[in-house]
Amino acid sequence: MEFTLVAVVGVISIVAVAAFSQKLGVAAPLSLVVVGIGLSYVPGVPHPELDPDWVLAGVLPPLLYSGAVNMPVVDFRRNLKPITGLAVVLVAAGTLGSGWLFHTLLPGISWPAAFALGAVISPTDAVAATSVGRRLGLPHRLLTVLEGEGLVNDASALVLLRSALAAVAGSVSLWGIAGEFVYAVAVAVVVGLVVGQVNVRVRGRLSDPVLNTAVSFVIPFVAFVPAEELNASGVLAVVVAGLVTGHEAPRFLRAQDRLAEATNWRTLAFLLENTVFLLMGLSIKTLIHEVQREHLDVGRAVVVGLAASGVVIAVRMMFTAPLIAALRGDTRRAARVKPRLKHIQARLDGDDAGTDVLDRAGTSRRRGSGPLLDTEQKKRRFALRITRIAADVEFHLNQTLDWRGGVVLAWAGMRGVITVAAAQTLPEDTPDRPLLILIAFVVAATTLLLQGLTLPAVIRRVKVPADDPQQLRSDMKHLMAELAEAARGVLDDPQLRRADGYVYDTQVLDQARADSRIPGSNSEQTQEAPDEQADLREQYLDLRLRVLAAESECLLAMRETGTYSSAALKRAQHGLDIESSRLQRLSAADTLD
Repeated sequence: MEFTLVAVVGVISIVAVAAFSQKLGVAAPLSLVVVGIGLSYVPGVPHPELDPDWVLAGVLPPLLYSGAVNMPVVDFRRNLKPITGLAVVLVAAGTLGSGWLFHTLLPGISWPAAFALGAVISPTDAVAATSVGRRLGLPHRLLTVLEGEGLVNDASALVLLRSALAAVAGSVSLWGIAGEFVYAVAVAVVVGLVVGQVNVRVRGRLSDPVLNTAVSFVIPFVAFVPAEELNASGVLAVVVAGLVTGHEAPRFLRAQDRLAEATNWRTLAFLLENTVFLLMGLSIKTLIHEVQREHLDVGRAVVVGLAASGVVIAVRMMFTAPLIAALRGDTRRAARVKPRLKHIQARLDGDDAGTDVLDRAGTSRRRGSGPLLDTEQKKRRFALRITRIAADVEFHLNQTLDWRGGVVLAWAGMRGVITVAAAQTLPEDTPDRPLLILIAFVVAATTLLLQGLTLPAVIRRVKVPADDPQQLRSDMKHLMAELAEAARGVLDDPQLRRADGYVYDTQVLDQARADSRIPGSNSEQTQEAPDEQADLREQYLDLRLRVLAAESECLLAMRETGTYSSAALKRAQHGLDIESSRLQRLSAADTLD
């Protein structure tokens, strides 16, 4: 009964604080940490322990999966350089820098223990940064980099932490750490790819949205557990599985299933995410009590934690400058490549596209094999490849990260509850263990509150340019024209027939044309779906779903080219999903009747 009461009060508190935070313009995780710290000193309020196994193995996988499912693969690929730099190289640099600091200020701990604590405080939590960034209109690319970093850096930090803990127990070499890291990443990617592909194919056979969503809730753990059993990175396997699922879902899952899943996952992620931040705040009194019980100095933990906060902030700032410079170099290279790509595309659009086009593009061919473009299929594949490269070039030219974005990126390095939970995985026999855990909490709380509360002012001060709304409107206009053309291809097909072999009624065709925004001979006379007769209604639902299926296929083909922005593709896909879901429900109801 007591647990039920605490759970009910907790959920109500989270919702209330989140709603109040929206009115204040403050990220909910920041408010919940502050509220939790305050409540921890209120008499009678429970002080639950932040179980590291519950957080790292129970909460982290679904949170990462939820974020990865909504991350467009093309955006992740295009930003792989900054994401990898921040999530791998910066985490390693932060581990080394803070580890040196801890060994200097805390002479009683060994180098491996110092580096273990350094790995604990190295990964960032992008929840607060992205929520603030979306509200203030940060550009899509900057948000993608922050989200991608948050998805991957936990894996890097936990692998480094595992290596450091192994060094505490024995000896480990630098090459051993590198080999373990490569193994953990490779195996995790394979596990994630397999789980993601199997996931969408199995769930595609389920016709009930409730069953489909229920299965999706266990997918993060299906990826996490085997990867961990293989001594690989479970969290990275979860991220890969989520990326694959999000990318392949439109091909295999019904629109109704995807919409239901998205709503339920948003709710679950909201509760898990904010619960752990509230528990993080509530745990402060317990952490301080454990330090005092061991007769350790709380003030020393605060001082060392503040110093470590300064180190991780400084390391991130120093790392961001060359990273932005490297991205600017990519932009300059894209500008140099663009004219050559245009020339190749022009040749491909002509009738004389042949071997010389491939040779000039740097594509190899076997000796004596003849022209590589000797078939239409090869020509289409090569044209698609050139189109993708050209789209990537346009991306690097139009969505640049300048010094303004670099400033925001450098200041958006808040730590979170994962830092506190990971610190509690330190072995029980680690010298001054309670002190080290409290230091980790100070770093997490300091960066979260200091950087999180001042990030809006930083964004406003540097005036990061938002995405061009005119470009989104232009993308949507051209994309909708493509979808209308796909619909026209279905409706104008002279071989179009119903399942029983008969043609569709003219009234049904006209209404389908009107709903697809395609002019028809009598479209102005049929403003509503034909529902006067059961046969006409059945025809209309069948034909409209066929048109929407063709439009969805066209949208997936456009996604493969990379020509349109992810925002435009996502908006168009959502519109198709809503209409398809509505018609699928009507069709199912008619079948039951």
